[in-house]
Amino acid sequence: MPSSKTIWDIAWPIMLSLAAQSVVNLTDSAFLGRIGEVELGGSAIGGLLYTTFYMVGFGFSTGVQILISRRYGEKNFSSIGRIFDNSLYFLGITSLFITSCIIIFGPALLKPFMASEAIFKASSTFLIYRVLGLSFSSAGLIFRAFYSGIAYTKYLSISSSLMAGINVLLAYILIFGNWGFPRLGIEGAAIASVISEICALMFLVLITRKNHLFKQYNLFKWVKPDLAIIKSTLGISGFVMLQFVLSLGCWFIFFMFIEKMGERPLAVSNIIRSLYLLFMIPGWALCSVVNTLVSKSIGESRPDLVVPIIQKVVKFSFVAMAIVLAVATPFPRSVISLFTNNIPLIEATVPSYFIILGALFIFAVMSIIFNGVLGTANTNISLGIEIITLVVYLSFAWLIALKLQMKIEYVWTSEYIYSLLTGVLAYWYLKKGNWQEKVI
Repeated sequence: MPSSKTIWDIAWPIMLSLAAQSVVNLTDSAFLGRIGEVELGGSAIGGLLYTTFYMVGFGFSTGVQILISRRYGEKNFSSIGRIFDNSLYFLGITSLFITSCIIIFGPALLKPFMASEAIFKASSTFLIYRVLGLSFSSAGLIFRAFYSGIAYTKYLSISSSLMAGINVLLAYILIFGNWGFPRLGIEGAAIASVISEICALMFLVLITRKNHLFKQYNLFKWVKPDLAIIKSTLGISGFVMLQFVLSLGCWFIFFMFIEKMGERPLAVSNIIRSLYLLFMIPGWALCSVVNTLVSKSIGESRPDLVVPIIQKVVKFSFVAMAIVLAVATPFPRSVISLFTNNIPLIEATVPSYFIILGALFIFAVMSIIFNGVLGTANTNISLGIEIITLVVYLSFAWLIALKLQMKIEYVWTSEYIYSLLTGVLAYWYLKKGNWQEKVI
């Protein structure tokens, strides 16, 4: 049974990594919010569509992390390098294909969903520039899967901090046209993100090749692609990839509902989205921890530890989110003003702010249980849970946003539906399912 110190030692570098990555999103929102609501909304829509395709790589890398954790628990270290290298092959080709498709078809894909021509132009511009970083961010995900899988996470926080620092600097220069550079606005935000991702990947490549601790894993051998390994990885990752793409795709549809409510609700929701991702950092980090520990314990032939591990990480997540809420609740306007200096927009955002604080508390706990199911490698079950939840979630959001035309803060109560249903179904499976029999 992992100790509290072990959980914390794995979690805190991931938290720092996610915090640094969130700075990229927060920087775009904070800077573009000072240019205009159209730019703010455009970056939200374009960014969500980009993130939907990014989830292909994220889902694949989650499966890679589960496999690496399992081999690490089995002490089969030499096979980790083969998984790593073949994952880079597959995701490299896949991300290049997706990038080409988005550059060619991205604006046409957005057009049917958009009610505002100004928002359409802004989001299309952001998407085309932003997708140029997809191959670099996808490669970075494989490094993240490796380090999380072997529970050696400190380099993740360093690389992400480097990415965040470069992004803030470049965004300040390129968005506003400071220090003699042209004022690029929304284009500058996307370009800054791409360059910062390239720098973060370069750091991970260099530090991994230099560190002799990783020789036992046989990384960077660049052997001939092994279709059997890729197929085995896809057997785990395929369901996760589809799950994450569906999840983010539905969030994109959720924002399309909001876009039809007007530019102000969309601007409010972009701020709420940024805050949601920021406040959930401890929860996301602990989701990665529970993936690693559950898969590792099964690899060590200790499936009896799975439920106790999940219960222990749930307690960590409960305490972490309680701290976040204690800090965030008293100062809503101060927090929101980080993203905009528009007083009416700040006031319009406050009700939704309190709605998501409650949703976050539930989600932080329920997502740990759900990721416990992922860690068992029964990814077909997690996909089924996700599909059921998303159907109910989108139906509720459509009813509130478009059919009943209620205020934006009521639309965000959809997150309560998503969190509760996901957690309840995952808990039921862990209690009743035959997850102990899964072999990978």
